[in-house]
Amino acid sequence: MAEEEIEQATNLAVTLGWVALAITVAFFAVMLASKLVRYAARSNETVREIAVRMRKPAHATFMVLGMWIAVWSTANRGDHWFPVLEHVVVVSVILSSAWMVATIALVIEDRALHRVGHSMVGRDARRLRTQIMVVRRLTMGLVSVVACAAVLFTFPEARAASASLLASAGVLSVVAALAAQSSLGNVFAGLQIAFSDAVRVGDVVVVEGEWGTIEDITLAYVVVAIWDERKLILPCTYFTSTPYENWTRKSSEVMGTVEIDVDFRTPLEPMRTELRRLVVESPLWDGRVVSLEVTSALAGVLRARATISAADSSALWNLQCLVREGLVTWLQREAPDALPRTRWEHVATGAVVRAATEAAV
Repeated sequence: MAEEEIEQATNLAVTLGWVALAITVAFFAVMLASKLVRYAARSNETVREIAVRMRKPAHATFMVLGMWIAVWSTANRGDHWFPVLEHVVVVSVILSSAWMVATIALVIEDRALHRVGHSMVGRDARRLRTQIMVVRRLTMGLVSVVACAAVLFTFPEARAASASLLASAGVLSVVAALAAQSSLGNVFAGLQIAFSDAVRVGDVVVVEGEWGTIEDITLAYVVVAIWDERKLILPCTYFTSTPYENWTRKSSEVMGTVEIDVDFRTPLEPMRTELRRLVVESPLWDGRVVSLEVTSALAGVLRARATISAADSSALWNLQCLVREGLVTWLQREAPDALPRTRWEHVATGAVVRAATEAAV
């Protein structure tokens, strides 16, 4: 018995020695390969970034693979410690491989985002950026789920439990569907948002009476950055079931109006000239639309509406404020009689009495 224990301990020591050697060889081999790849890809930024970011997961993966090869080549499978060591090695291989796959996916997606940011602008760039971000989260989720499932299936108890679950899959599927209806609905809504091009990261929207910009889209919720720096968190299903305004659906160019009530004696042509001067001198105007029309003449006042345009909603808001303040200042300075006022006419009492008497007769 003692000789058997000594033999097993000796086998374990030999195996651990080969494992240490395999880990060392794998470490230096990956280091050398990484340097060679970076040297060969001096002019290719994508390959160089992949080599740099893959160094740690590649070290982990190949060191574990080396350990696995050493264990299978040198260990005595009849020893009592062999199943434990084998199981640890298998779990390590699964986790390190998942780490490497996730890193490769992240590098590819980051390079795609970088290329989109440098080669494309406008709505196409926002659409691709949104889709890449959603695909990234979906990829990370799938890799994590698959890795966790693979680790669990290395345990006999988990395999037995999965068999019993599959046997009652009909009932469990109904229960799971009811329990996860909201979560699954948000996941599918997030995918629909990303690939239907209905809303993109960077779009200007009006939701729940708030004006803001789409800051982030996940598989569960959408983050809207409100103009006053608040964050509005909405479930993805909101954007598939509730009407909302998207100011940059086709393009970021927008038009807006400024309405001012003035007196009937307002000089309209000089007011149009002043409006054009204010807009043309402002860098916020995109050169498309500028006009002034009278849209109403009721209750003793004229309603003048200035229509202007800008490259995006933020510039339009600032241009509207500038035009409003400029026209009011011009009216105060150049046409004070044009300011709206309430008129009262004095009628003599005697004239009123005579008019009433004549009407009665």
